[in-house]
Amino acid sequence: MPKGIYQLPGVKNEPVKSYAPGSPERSALKQKLDELNKGGLDLPMVIGGKEVRTGNLHDIRPPHNHGHLLGHYHQGDKSHVQMAIDAALKAKPAWEAMNWESRAAIFLKAAELIAGPYRSTFNAVTMIGQSKNAFQSEIDAVCELVDFYRYNVKNMVEIYGMQPNSSPGIWNRMVWRPLEGFIFALTPFNFTSIAGNLGGAPALMGNTVVWKPSRTAVWPAHLIMQVLQEAGLPDGVINLVYAGGREAAEVVFNHREFAGLHFTGSTAVFNGMWSTLAGNIGRYKSYPRIVGETGGKDYILADKTANAKQVATAITRGAFEYQGQKCSAASRAYIPTNLWEEVKQHVTEDLAKIKTGVVEDFSNFVNAVIDEESFNKLAGVIDDAK
Repeated sequence: MPKGIYQLPGVKNEPVKSYAPGSPERSALKQKLDELNKGGLDLPMVIGGKEVRTGNLHDIRPPHNHGHLLGHYHQGDKSHVQMAIDAALKAKPAWEAMNWESRAAIFLKAAELIAGPYRSTFNAVTMIGQSKNAFQSEIDAVCELVDFYRYNVKNMVEIYGMQPNSSPGIWNRMVWRPLEGFIFALTPFNFTSIAGNLGGAPALMGNTVVWKPSRTAVWPAHLIMQVLQEAGLPDGVINLVYAGGREAAEVVFNHREFAGLHFTGSTAVFNGMWSTLAGNIGRYKSYPRIVGETGGKDYILADKTANAKQVATAITRGAFEYQGQKCSAASRAYIPTNLWEEVKQHVTEDLAKIKTGVVEDFSNFVNAVIDEESFNKLAGVIDDAK
């Protein structure tokens, strides 16, 4: 048992590197992009700490260069989802009994690895695999994920410190227990940081996790898993499975030990899962916690005294950074009539200057959308507008 009340290292936001011409980080990233573009990927699932290969291979291709085969990942099925659940439940007693300082140390170590020796790798994988430019990748795959892991620990300590008042002669103490069962983390393609956090946050609090990433973001998920293992995460605490969404949900949502859903994705998918869970509520050992972040219609509202150029920049960057593939992307704007003509002119000029192309060319601001389905959907919208 610990014989001390430990203080956390100081927590602060990870600084964003510039990747300016001639900078060491730019040179290192360029080298890593060249290295990883050579391909040869063979990505297994990770269940109970073991690599699981099925031979059912699915291609991994860059969205901006889909003629280039980077490698494959091993697709799983319902049996592998069940294996992941079994592994999570097996690991649960030892993990939730581990003192919080040891759990915290694992995620703080992972943060240091991502911010340090793995920085170029995380950026290159996210750039190639999800078609993000260097800046978009840096603020997501490195800085935000590092901040999640560090501030999660800080927030955990604050939560554990929330203790009840005690009456005279009584010492009231509160224990913050993990949930009774396993957590299902269902993560999106558009943020590597969210992919690492939806399973990482509940695991930090003593829960064990079944993690199903988006089929278009298997590569960064596998990298996150590697780093967590290197940082000391015990086998079975987080189990990475590449199964179809409906297959995974059918197994998970019918399991008595299902304890919580941590999700980022579309509103329609989240609504469907919530309906399923409501219909199954009598099956579960306890009431499952349901946490979801979904898309919305983010807006820009300008006052009549606003600077037209600043408003135009907000529209251009808010709508088109990372090809608009963010839940926070601007999709509507309310502009006063006295500003509109000037704002429109600036936006038109800005859009004409934006370069589009591959991520390896750092002058490209906009890259590719994630897959053919997304491309066809957007092309249809453009055609309708014409």
